[in-house]
Amino acid sequence: MKKILIVDDQLEVRELVEVTLKAEDYKILKAESGEEALEIAKAEKPDLIIMDIMMPGAIDGIEATRLLRKNPATKDSRIIMLTGKGQEQDKQIGLEAGADDYFIKPFSPLKLIQKVEEALG
Repeated sequence: MKKILIVDDQLEVRELVEVTLKAEDYKILKAESGEEALEIAKAEKPDLIIMDIMMPGAIDGIEATRLLRKNPATKDSRIIMLTGKGQEQDKQIGLEAGADDYFIKPFSPLKLIQKVEEALG
């Protein structure tokens, strides 16, 4: 069973993404901060991480993505940024940090399922 880590500081977003993906056979993990995401990713080694950018604390989604890519235990996880930051330069920063894809909120649940299926191929 594929593992997906949902990282977002907003409970409603984490729950919406989880409900969207529940129809498929995935093990869902959740984190509400960059720091928590790093801990869970090291322990669980998810196949896919859905990462928000703007989160409280010292580690936002961009920095968490960079750290995940540098760590041998987590460098192979696929990462999709799911964020309200929709400017082209935001997307560029996310991709340069190591994200595999970039998806803007508000999002279509069907399109998110497509992105997840593409990422897990």
